[in-house]
Amino acid sequence: MGLEQLIQECQRDNIKAQEQLYRLFAPKLFSVCLKYSRSYADAQDNLQDGFLLLFRKIGQFQFKGSFEGWAKRLMVNNVLQKYRSQGVVELVSENIPDEPEVEIETEDVSMDFLLGIIQQLPDRYRMVFNLYVTDGFSHKEIAEMLNITTGTSKSNLARARMILKEKIEAHQGNLKSTYSK
Repeated sequence: MGLEQLIQECQRDNIKAQEQLYRLFAPKLFSVCLKYSRSYADAQDNLQDGFLLLFRKIGQFQFKGSFEGWAKRLMVNNVLQKYRSQGVVELVSENIPDEPEVEIETEDVSMDFLLGIIQQLPDRYRMVFNLYVTDGFSHKEIAEMLNITTGTSKSNLARARMILKEKIEAHQGNLKSTYSK
């Protein structure tokens, strides 16, 4: 069964098709949830909630553009909405004057380490960082999604990058001191 037919069956509430679609897209969508969640357990919860929403809204998918892109955006919006409704994300306006962009050296740093330190960022910084850096949204789009100003989006991104740079440099310093002993 092709993807289009699978989606059409899901739109008819075919449980077997829903299970197949879940198996097909869960790994990719879990990685999306993991980027925006505080922990692995939160990401699992967000994935399950996101799929429930996806199956409720799958009738709105009109086969224009990529289904995967549509599903990812639905997952991101679901996670952001969940955090907003719980009051978890307090996006504080921080006006940082036009700072030069922070360069982060990621040589000698594993993906697991990077993901770990991104998850440790305060919620407002993690959300903006992931939306901008990993998902390619503009500051204007982020501002609309999070109900903040573009300036706040930019300053939260700058703060996130500063925190990540400090953690990476500390980690790299620890590695160098370990190897020099």
